[in-house]
Amino acid sequence: MAGENCDIASNYSNVTIVEMTPDPALNDYREAMDLAEKIALKNIGEFMLLSWYDRDRDFESPQHSSECHQDSAIPGYVDYGLNHGATLKVDFYHGRFIFFFLAL
Repeated sequence: MAGENCDIASNYSNVTIVEMTPDPALNDYREAMDLAEKIALKNIGEFMLLSWYDRDRDFESPQHSSECHQDSAIPGYVDYGLNHGATLKVDFYHGRFIFFFLAL
């Protein structure tokens, strides 16, 4: 039953999604975060970073947020971002680095 009644598409209804594949490729999470923050400032002005994921290191913030989502279709960092008011998602390389921001 995990994931039942989980309509992730409707959870994104108030979220602007920016998908990026920079060339040359970003070297690491730090470069991705710097670029994501510039994109957030341009798109939503003053912001707060709510959650993020670094697939290279399989690391997320908030830490361990996916542990309670093991049987869910939605990773914990996504659930956290969407349920804390994210208004912008920046996704690099189809999930390599993902950032959720809240406009202040």
